[in-house]
Amino acid sequence: MQLPAGRAALFPAPMWLVVVLLLSTPLWVSRVGLYQYLALEIMIWMMFALGYNLLLGFTGLPSFGHGAYFGIGAYAFGLIQHKLVANLWVDLFGAVLVAAACGALVGLFISHRRGIYYALLTIAFGQVAWFIANKWHSITGGEDGLLNIRRLPADFGFVAFDLKSNEALFFFALAVFTAVLVALWRLVHSPFGRVLSAIQQNETRASFVGYNVWLYKWLSFTLSTALAGLAGALFAMTQQSAYPNVMSLHNSGFVVMMVLIGGGLVSFWGPLIGAAFFILARDLLGAYTETWLLWYGLVFMAMVLFQPDGIAGAWQAWRARHGRRSGPARVTKHGVEPAVAAEGGAK
Repeated sequence: MQLPAGRAALFPAPMWLVVVLLLSTPLWVSRVGLYQYLALEIMIWMMFALGYNLLLGFTGLPSFGHGAYFGIGAYAFGLIQHKLVANLWVDLFGAVLVAAACGALVGLFISHRRGIYYALLTIAFGQVAWFIANKWHSITGGEDGLLNIRRLPADFGFVAFDLKSNEALFFFALAVFTAVLVALWRLVHSPFGRVLSAIQQNETRASFVGYNVWLYKWLSFTLSTALAGLAGALFAMTQQSAYPNVMSLHNSGFVVMMVLIGGGLVSFWGPLIGAAFFILARDLLGAYTETWLLWYGLVFMAMVLFQPDGIAGAWQAWRARHGRRSGPARVTKHGVEPAVAAEGGAK
């Protein structure tokens, strides 16, 4: 069983590029005909897609009901604010905790399954959450949604920052996103992440060498739902509301398409590319036609047929052919590795 060789950089160049590019958006986003809210939305979906890819790209587990946990985070954030305490940190932590608890509970029922049975169970539980959000009017507001969610100030004790404007909320969300990005990068390059990759490559063999596969699958699912809940909470702050449609099956499908078209199966950075591509395609194509999803679907189909490794995979393949490397190279989700390094890591 081959695991990625070598020690990963603490802050790799693509990480710096992503953070600096997002940080600079207030300087140029309006000049290209876009708006600051779009950058904020892209960043939230990037966070959601990164968390989802921990499950799909690194553990090999397909969840088609992941929008439920995004929505649970959004509703939990609003309900804690309305019913318990209006404090940003308590509300955010509570949203993450509720989403993780729901994910942990669902994980108990599905972590012993794999393949199509695992995927179908995630759809079933996701639809249950969507149905509850639609019908429990006294708590969720039903189809009208949960309204009047406030953008609470970020109070650090000695100083507080008002987050009512899109620009202020953007910089707060960027700080949260950066922390998540660094934490996930370290996680997937830790011994824990290498076990997840081993499960993704061959679950049976990982079990034979002594790993508790069920536990690692459960932990991967729980962590992924926690990050979905965090992204959902930030989305509720952004929208100042929470609606059942964020928990729907098609919303769950969006994050799957983001990861696949971006190349999350072969690259840690694929979900970031896919989320940006999806949101920009939605807005740019939507400006010309109401059937933008049809055209995006055709692009997605073409990508799956002719470039199944996605945009990041195409870039890695190009680097493998034209990069300054001696000997053949192989493409992994951790990057393009020379054959010599790959062989050395397997010894």
